Amino acid sequence: MAAYPRVFRLRQHLPRPQVAGIPAAVDAALDAAGLTAHVRPGQEVAVTAGSRGIANMAEILTAAVTYLKRLGAHPFLVPAMGSHGGATAAGQRRILESYGITEAHCGCPIRASMETVVVCQAAEGFPVHFDRQAYEADHVLVCGRIKPHTRFVGDIESGLMKMMLIGLGKHAGALVYHQAIQDCSFGQIVRSVAREVLQRCHIVAGLAILENAYDETARIVGVVPEEFEERERELLRQARVWMPRLPFDQADVLLLDEIGKDVSGAGLDTNVVGRKYLDHAPREDEFPKIKYLVVRGLTRVSHGNATGIGLAEFCRSQVLREMDVHVTRTNCLTGSHATAATIPLDYETDREILDVVLSVIGLRAADAARLMWIQNTLRVGEVECAEAYWDEARQRTDLEIRTPPRPLPLGPDGQLPDLATWC
Repeated sequence: MAAYPRVFRLRQHLPRPQVAGIPAAVDAALDAAGLTAHVRPGQEVAVTAGSRGIANMAEILTAAVTYLKRLGAHPFLVPAMGSHGGATAAGQRRILESYGITEAHCGCPIRASMETVVVCQAAEGFPVHFDRQAYEADHVLVCGRIKPHTRFVGDIESGLMKMMLIGLGKHAGALVYHQAIQDCSFGQIVRSVAREVLQRCHIVAGLAILENAYDETARIVGVVPEEFEERERELLRQARVWMPRLPFDQADVLLLDEIGKDVSGAGLDTNVVGRKYLDHAPREDEFPKIKYLVVRGLTRVSHGNATGIGLAEFCRSQVLREMDVHVTRTNCLTGSHATAATIPLDYETDREILDVVLSVIGLRAADAARLMWIQNTLRVGEVECAEAYWDEARQRTDLEIRTPPRPLPLGPDGQLPDLATWC
């Protein structure tokens, strides 16, 4: 196929609140959560560290550890990430280290274990698991990002409540909770288990993190245990307003330079690409509506976890060579989303993919295709867009055109460059 759409780069003007100073914001949040009234000198405090690539997470955790040390406490970090890292303690420690979350940087031990304590039976009849290291501490500080979940829908989705289940439940808990969600609902199970954990597992406070559409820390909030549910509902509403989004709500093709667990629990944020309810098509009332997703690579710190690859229709063959099949399947099966690990059509080069995908978009000519190209679903501040969007882009005040239309930069090897290195 000789004809490809020409592309131009645009910059989106999206909401961009930012935390000015991480340590001061963490101190203020923990003061507001009342830690000085509960944490005593000499007490051990487990601080959760998750598997997502949360902006400034190493700095946030370091600030929390420093705060606890000022109170005379002995903080330590607990990897709180369900089945990520191949469901092994060593794998989960490596995940944290790849984010810069190390004992040396944060100034405290990391106690990684897959061992859990069954603290009770939930009302629905299944065991409630909790990380043993955290359970044996005097207090647990739950740190996590509040955002819309990639599969579940409700007034509570991904955040502190989920961290107490899937994260601190480790592999054993994540497995049973996802099974229970299939028979009940996410909302019922998250509330049922979280209430038991709050009652039985020494939760001293929550440190809730919100991000803006540019993958930056927008707000840090301290939450007292008895207000987890109420505050998380409120913070989720705010997170929806600030989350990333694509500039147009219709596309024939979306090129993604990378997917990975550091980008999203689903590898790619289904809220951004319109695949929250169905793997390969948007629901009738869901936007954006994108016909075909193309995955070009995996993030380095995903360590071969290609969770979410099954939501794409096409990928480069190199992605499958980099994929750790065992880790990917373990993660997807634990989350009761087996199809997220299935294999798309793969080709060695971007040129081959484009030739195929542009031949199946319908009656629209290939050079008139509605194509968007992003680095990943966290980074959509600047987007390469096909010339089909040119007229609309010129009329919108929330979009800034950065370049004129120019040919797709396919090299002699048939590959596109990484978006971050081409302009």
